[in-house]
Amino acid sequence: MALALGYFLTFTGKSAGARAASSSGMGASASAGHLRLRPLITSLLFMSAGLACFLTNQTIFLRLYAVVVCLMMLITFASTLFFPPNIIYRFACLADRTIPGSLIQYRVERYCRKVCIIWCAFFIINGGISVYTAFFASEEVWAVYNGGISYVLMGLLFAIEYIIRIGVNKKMPKVNPITKFTAASFPDDHIISYEGKWSDKKYKTWKDFLTESAKMRNYILKNPAEKWILHCEDYWLFTIAFISLLQCKKEILLTQNITEGFLKEIHTQGIMFLTDQKVADGEDIQVILYSQPQPSEEEIRNTPAIDSDSTKIIMFTSGSTGKPKGVPQRMTEFELDNAFIISKWGEEFLSRKLVATVSQHHIYGFLFTVSLPFALGVPVRRKRIEFPEEFETLDDDKYMIITTPAFLKRTVEIEGKLPLNDSFIFTSGGLLTYEVAERTNKTFGFWPVEVYGSTETSGIAWRKSCDGQEWTPFDNAKIWLGDDGCLRIISPYIKNPEGFATADLAQMLPDGRFLLKGRSDSIVKIEEKRISMTEVENRLLDSGLVANVKVIAMEDRRQYLAAALEFNSKGKEKFEGAKKLEINKFFHDYLMQYFENVVIPKKWRFLEKLPTDVQGKIHKEEIKALFTNTDI
Repeated sequence: MALALGYFLTFTGKSAGARAASSSGMGASASAGHLRLRPLITSLLFMSAGLACFLTNQTIFLRLYAVVVCLMMLITFASTLFFPPNIIYRFACLADRTIPGSLIQYRVERYCRKVCIIWCAFFIINGGISVYTAFFASEEVWAVYNGGISYVLMGLLFAIEYIIRIGVNKKMPKVNPITKFTAASFPDDHIISYEGKWSDKKYKTWKDFLTESAKMRNYILKNPAEKWILHCEDYWLFTIAFISLLQCKKEILLTQNITEGFLKEIHTQGIMFLTDQKVADGEDIQVILYSQPQPSEEEIRNTPAIDSDSTKIIMFTSGSTGKPKGVPQRMTEFELDNAFIISKWGEEFLSRKLVATVSQHHIYGFLFTVSLPFALGVPVRRKRIEFPEEFETLDDDKYMIITTPAFLKRTVEIEGKLPLNDSFIFTSGGLLTYEVAERTNKTFGFWPVEVYGSTETSGIAWRKSCDGQEWTPFDNAKIWLGDDGCLRIISPYIKNPEGFATADLAQMLPDGRFLLKGRSDSIVKIEEKRISMTEVENRLLDSGLVANVKVIAMEDRRQYLAAALEFNSKGKEKFEGAKKLEINKFFHDYLMQYFENVVIPKKWRFLEKLPTDVQGKIHKEEIKALFTNTDI
């Protein structure tokens, strides 16, 4: 047992010392040095006991060495229960350095804590027996127990825990990213997708995925095209086509806009087009899957390797101009993004079924409805939720909801308390006001988690506005302000080692969090006066009468602001039957409290709904079109 004590204390001293040294300078070094002294202190205790036996001719001091060992072991193990991480978890992390920050981190830590408590109980019981044999038993009994039986019991406990650990490891959830999965990643009957609500039992399984992706690969390989446009509203069919294209080493173009004019602008000549929509020149994915012959079992079980660094994905975004802008992406960065979300909220995903209101052709929708749930094996509803009333049917299970601020706003305006059970909500793609977040909590029973990011940066920060308006950067993102007051970002998701310069104005806080203050491109100069269009929008929202608003800069003979807005229920009630000139004057006088007359919007449009895309974003060009032909 003395040997075991020396091993444990030395190993623990190194582990704890390394942790301490990584935390802070001289104090950490002192802490590490203190831990390394533990084996020396123990040796000195044994030497003192031996010297006491020699001087007093009493063997009781020698007999008590086993008690001292148990006491030292108990102190070492028990202290880490109160000052975590516990010692067993430290051993586990030394053996497998991928545990910290992984999906299973908290499960491993909980299991290791239980093991640590069991060892503490063992040392208490074993120490008690050692005390008894030291004072009340013969030397022979003392020697047999402390020199033999106690070691057998320790070994037996090691063996039992090892057997249990094998079983626990088998039950630990595994992450199987798109670029790493195999045919054996999930059982054949594991449910990947479903229609309607979960209890309708219209499921697609892992075997279905393997079979249909084999069919899709066979079709793709017959075509020499290297570039493929993929637009598919069905999440299940999208996933099959997307992964099959990667397996066939094709370049994938993702675009939400599939109008004829938009497609011409991205030069689609010679490019194959896979879709589930009725579009000219588009190959119907559903027809392809039904028309292909049944693949062999060998083809079904074949999962061609995907090199994440070599994947070519172009995501087209219209940006603020309405013109197509292709942003090159790789699965490398996508899966790094997923890894952080999984490490923080993976357990929330695993305990729910996933529904979404967003398009998978944008980065937020792709990451949260395709890439991430595939890696975890979380079932995804095939069709996007298009109407808030659909939430009323989701009363049969727990759901993870991936949505946008615009959709949440629509929902809370028409829904009371929804019959959802323990839902969890992620939102991104626009500003979620505190008012809408608060009403979301009342309607869904959950305050939404907001994710901040863009197509160029992916996700970089998050917040729950009930805890404050500050954004918390992802653990692996470095964020600072540039000279222009805009955020600069370096993260594993950004391929440029110098990082990415955003157009988002921000205020950095001492603890590393930040507050967003609008976009730099929202700053315009009206008759030599600088004004933030975002500030004007926020003032209109603060009136308590406006549900949504977009302010843009217009120019003919001079530059001026124009505002398009939609009323909330209070605004509709206040202005019911009012003439437009009266409404114009009300908001003019209201804004005069904050701005000079020259910068107050000169044109107004009052709409039932502002035009938004499927992500809930309002595009400047569409708002400008509202004012182009009509002099308001």
